[in-house]
Amino acid sequence: MKLKEIRTEKGISVPQLVEMTGISRRTIQEIEKRGDCLVSNAKKLAQALEVTLDELCTD
Repeated sequence: MKLKEIRTEKGISVPQLVEMTGISRRTIQEIEKRGDCLVSNAKKLAQALEVTLDELCTD
């Protein structure tokens, strides 16, 4: 999962992403660390970052 890469490219901080998605800070940090998450969270993240699920989830 390219969450951290995409987030930093777009200049979005973790607290901003929390506000945009409603996903907790801890969950976002765990997703960035582990590289996997629930599909429901992946959809919220992709929408907030304005990317497709493929772009977000491809290594």
